[in-house]
Amino acid sequence: MARPTIKDERIEQFEATLHGDLIQPGDADYDDVRAVWNGMIDKYPALIAQCRGAADVIQTVEFAHETALPVAVRGGGHNVAGTAVCDDGLVIDLSKMRGVWVDPAAQRAWVQGGATWGDVDHETQAFGLATPGGVVSKTGVAGLTLGGGIGHLRCKYGLTCDNLVSVDVVTADGEFLTASEDENPELFWGLRGGGGNFGIVTGFEFDLHPVGPEVATCFVIYPGDRLTECLRAYREYIATAPEEASTLSSAGVMRDEDLFSADVLDDLKIGFLGCYAGPAEEGEAVLEPLRDLAEPIADFSGIMAYTEFQQILDDDYPDGMRYYWKSLYLDGLSESAIDRISYWADCAPSPLSTVDVWQLGGAITDVGFEESAFAGRHAPVLLGVEANWEDPSNDEANIAWVRDCLDDMRQFSDGSVYLNFPGFLEDNDETMETTFGAAYERLVALKDKYDPMNVFSRNQNITPSKDAGA
Repeated sequence: MARPTIKDERIEQFEATLHGDLIQPGDADYDDVRAVWNGMIDKYPALIAQCRGAADVIQTVEFAHETALPVAVRGGGHNVAGTAVCDDGLVIDLSKMRGVWVDPAAQRAWVQGGATWGDVDHETQAFGLATPGGVVSKTGVAGLTLGGGIGHLRCKYGLTCDNLVSVDVVTADGEFLTASEDENPELFWGLRGGGGNFGIVTGFEFDLHPVGPEVATCFVIYPGDRLTECLRAYREYIATAPEEASTLSSAGVMRDEDLFSADVLDDLKIGFLGCYAGPAEEGEAVLEPLRDLAEPIADFSGIMAYTEFQQILDDDYPDGMRYYWKSLYLDGLSESAIDRISYWADCAPSPLSTVDVWQLGGAITDVGFEESAFAGRHAPVLLGVEANWEDPSNDEANIAWVRDCLDDMRQFSDGSVYLNFPGFLEDNDETMETTFGAAYERLVALKDKYDPMNVFSRNQNITPSKDAGA
């Protein structure tokens, strides 16, 4: 679709109202600013508004409405589907809005919409506090939170969205709202797990919990010929583990010359990663069974700074590499499911790809299905299928591997997915209806109210009803 024609003087008028910067094609920093984490994404926006605050966001939304420019919203730019940018449209870029303020006595944090989890951890850990975030510190707070938020503290303190107290939102018509349990409660319900469908969140208020500054961690890797045996033992471990322990398994070659000797570098492996949200010495004993499943290839477990653990995977997911991920909530780890996980991990076309199993339950299930839009509380585990590779000529093989794996693993699932591992947005409507089930129509009603023209459509989209914009 051709981009709308906008007179230069109108762009100049808009730019003069911004406290942030307006980036256009031809500007020296245009290519750097339009780039996002996933190297597969190569979009060319007409304009990029680097907002400095809520006022900039309001003015940019109004400008988009006046000019009929399609809109993409960027927080941390870490979404694997690359929804933070678009061709020939307007990117509302919050990446300069990274402020974090902490009230240690109240155990609260206020976080701007462009902050990353590294920004949050840096401020909150100064007071020995944390809120459940992601597992890569460069991940944006906004995208992760709005999609639910499954991180290293999930079984003890719940999802990221479960720890939200309030949000500040700019809606599709440029209105600024606050949503909480007491103010615009239905919108607050939808924003906790319904994705970026209902507006641009410029600020988050989170509950904090005592965590760190040091935590007990598990990071152990075993030979691939013990994969099935290890997953069986993991199934038994998570069935009885205390909620302070949040762990995951990861199966693949995991080729890393800095970690592994040449004799095992290209072999299939299975690893376990997690931490204990409680006294570190107590946590070491709780995590010990995961370190004793077989003779390990490597064991990096131990007591470490929480901030260090939050960054432990950062180097595995560098900017510019190619990523295609998908997910399914599984009914459990049956013998058949374990066998298929082993098969798909072994046949991955890239040595950097993995098939992961995330332990769920614990505090995640303490929140009722009607209390937030998040749709995965019923599942004991989440399957994540991550294709990670470097050479563009291998795109087709890696994407096909993920899709084929998901098609096979649906036999162990109700078909619902975690919004933050979406791959690209194929079959969006069907996937969203399956994922949200009975709550889907409630989300459509919210979309009809706050975004009837589907301005915020470059996401895991809730499509408004046909007559919503009439």
